[in-house]
Amino acid sequence: MELKLHPMDTTGPSDRAVLIEFLTTNRFPFHVSSTPTRDAIERRIDDGAFSAPEHALLRVDVDGAFTGIVVLDDLDDSAPMIDVRLSERSRGQGIGTVLIRVLADHVFAAFPDVTRIEAQTRDDNVAMRRSLVRNGWVKEAHYRRTWPVDDGAPRDSVAYGILREDHLSGTTTPFLSDDALTA
Repeated sequence: MELKLHPMDTTGPSDRAVLIEFLTTNRFPFHVSSTPTRDAIERRIDDGAFSAPEHALLRVDVDGAFTGIVVLDDLDDSAPMIDVRLSERSRGQGIGTVLIRVLADHVFAAFPDVTRIEAQTRDDNVAMRRSLVRNGWVKEAHYRRTWPVDDGAPRDSVAYGILREDHLSGTTTPFLSDDALTA
């Protein structure tokens, strides 16, 4: 599998149209809005939600075919957050695990001031959680009932991170909990 990331620019009509088409023709059950509307996406674009310097939008191609997008948020910070979305037809094929590795390679190479990358997902997004852990990301937090769900009760949110030095060395620095001290 050959996975490549390509920068997108939503100020141009072509990339804007591709983003809107992708987000409105796929369902994203583990995101806050599982079926975003065209109006909501256009508002986010117009508000700068995908634009530099705080954000970056990347197209994900697998074997030359458009497969998904990644949004990097908080690039003005040393610890940006990732938002990964694969097309419905591309899920369940192991692409996410490869994507997380390639994405970390890209972020740490393209942004020298980034010391760590963060991800948050719902507790029931097992595929994403496995992809993160398989790539050396460490679970750092579990927030109870904080993730809004369309037409349902809030779910738990789980936060992961990877340090630059861990990614580059291929090691994993475990999360040291001091919970025993407060019990």
